[in-house]
Amino acid sequence: MARIKRAVNAAKKRRKVFKLAKGYWGAKSKLYRAASQQVMKSLSYAFVGRKLKKREYRRLWIARINAGARICGTNYSKLIHGLKLAGVEVNRKVLADLAVTDMNAFKELCGIADKALEN
Repeated sequence: MARIKRAVNAAKKRRKVFKLAKGYWGAKSKLYRAASQQVMKSLSYAFVGRKLKKREYRRLWIARINAGARICGTNYSKLIHGLKLAGVEVNRKVLADLAVTDMNAFKELCGIADKALEN
């Protein structure tokens, strides 16, 4: 039985890591072990960052909706509860965009939410 030598596959594996480590400082882009460790850490940071980005955008949207709602004389929680009672299905991204770009439409939604809360 012939023995298996890893020359080509090992080189491919290292090349893949060094390609991902391009631009890192010092040994982290030159030495395989350091580059490999840093690439693993960087990929885990990227994974976590993708999850955090969603949270941060939602926080931003809520802050913008709350600011717009306070201009209309209500607050975020009453606005969202009123819209839910009225059966208006508008997500926070769209509400935040309306609060920033089209205040008249946002005020109409605030009015709808207030009427739903009164009933």
